[in-house]
Amino acid sequence: MRVAITGSTGLVGSGVVTVLSAAGHEVVRIVRRAPAPGEKAVRWNPEKGEIDAAGLEGIDAVVHLAGENIASGRWTVARKAVLRDSRVDGTRLLGDALARLDRPPKTLVCASAIGYYGDRGEDLLTEECPPGSGFLPDLCREWEAAPEAAVRKGIRVVTLRIGVVLTPRGGALSRMLPPFRAGLGGVIGNGGQYVSWIALDDLLGIVLHALQSGELRGPVNAVAPGPVTNRELTEALGKILSRPTFLPVPAFALRLAMGEMADALLLASTRVAPRRLEETGYRFRFPELSGALRHLLGKRKECPPP
Repeated sequence: MRVAITGSTGLVGSGVVTVLSAAGHEVVRIVRRAPAPGEKAVRWNPEKGEIDAAGLEGIDAVVHLAGENIASGRWTVARKAVLRDSRVDGTRLLGDALARLDRPPKTLVCASAIGYYGDRGEDLLTEECPPGSGFLPDLCREWEAAPEAAVRKGIRVVTLRIGVVLTPRGGALSRMLPPFRAGLGGVIGNGGQYVSWIALDDLLGIVLHALQSGELRGPVNAVAPGPVTNRELTEALGKILSRPTFLPVPAFALRLAMGEMADALLLASTRVAPRRLEETGYRFRFPELSGALRHLLGKRKECPPP
């Protein structure tokens, strides 16, 4: 396939480019800068509502991953507007452009997030569950509705509700590793909140699965089938690193430091099941947390003595 991709230099996007290329697909990057001579790239400027739609003619599929980092700064009114615009306006621009093509792609895979569900305690959440309340669920709901023009055109749109992506190269795990390796790790808040996670290797596999599975459309929970509590995550990481985990991070301290973002990203409990992936036959490489962490951190499990 010829696959166009936004966000191709990001943590997930760069991995998607590598996996697609290794599988023999042709990758066309959708970039903000002017493409270099001979480069397979299409220029866009989401802030100005500009995109070189002609460069997308004949593309077989699009993977849309672009968006401002949700955790890169305190959620002020201005920051919330930037987060919303980078996701909703950019996705709408792309969807509208694809819908106007003479030869539109068959498939559009868009990123979303399990933040759609909000803080739901111990409820097991599938794709059929309604959104939660608050800034993050509202943002995800608008984000997922943005490619409506592509849906009306008949393009198969898959929306990946991505969980906490585990990789030592970035994101939550990379921020946890330094204090945990120093023996300063501990639970966040009371530790009872559910964390729905996905190993980066599996997320890349899920993107390929979404591109290739014609029966898959609409929202898809991109999470491993074994959600854990923050306490279980803390204990598993401490055990694998052979470090103590007895220094908790109080909820009030997080709220003082991060404001609203602390409740939405660190203290909220979101227990999500990958029902649509399982129904369409996706086979997880790392369905359990301990195996995923050992793989990601290069910690092979020792065999017992004979």
